[in-house]
Amino acid sequence: MASKTALSSTSEAVDDYLKAILELSGPEEKRVTSNALAEHLGVRAASVTGMLQKLASQRPSFVKYEKHHGVRLAEAGKRRALEVLRHHRLLERFLHEFLGYSWDEVHEEAERLEHFISERLEDRIAAKLGDPEVDPHGHLIPERSGAVPFRKEFPLLKWVCGVPAVISSVSDRDPSALREMQRLGLVPGVSLVIDPGTRNASLVIRIGGESDPVRLSQRLAGEISVIASPGSLPDSQ
Repeated sequence: MASKTALSSTSEAVDDYLKAILELSGPEEKRVTSNALAEHLGVRAASVTGMLQKLASQRPSFVKYEKHHGVRLAEAGKRRALEVLRHHRLLERFLHEFLGYSWDEVHEEAERLEHFISERLEDRIAAKLGDPEVDPHGHLIPERSGAVPFRKEFPLLKWVCGVPAVISSVSDRDPSALREMQRLGLVPGVSLVIDPGTRNASLVIRIGGESDPVRLSQRLAGEISVIASPGSLPDSQ
């Protein structure tokens, strides 16, 4: 991917903000509120406002920001965010496959390293891994060109009861939730079905065709995204 723009190329905070906006805006590139950014990054709302004003005032601008109307990435900010995100997800995959990190450990380590690897090292890591499409949690890895892969995902909590689905990705932000999902076998690529009538405090699911049901808390189910099993996507989705 292209080399970084001039603004504070060593600034971890800039990278973190741009990557957070990219992730929160989703494939629709919707505007992200300051409160959502503050919660995602674990900082005060006032700090978010100050950083967004700084990013918007750069030339070229990294973001398009209107107070009380949220923020979205400008083209320069999107390029840089995609580069950092590619670094992060390749590093997670490398740490998992070659250095023996568990999938609940790789996110924090990649957060530290993503700011510092060169494009040459990025290329070497990608080649060593065989140019993977996803990280250990099932998240799509941006291509070297900056192209953004796409697939139609749904939150498990919004999936239709009785319709087969496949886990596509899981959130990497809560190590304890990842350990619990690993224990239950809830990993990307596993098929499941939600039992009817289980939308209250928990979901009852059946994993991989097993007859024994598994009860998931709303919190844990909220960490999981799914795609339709082939031929199973209902008209209402």
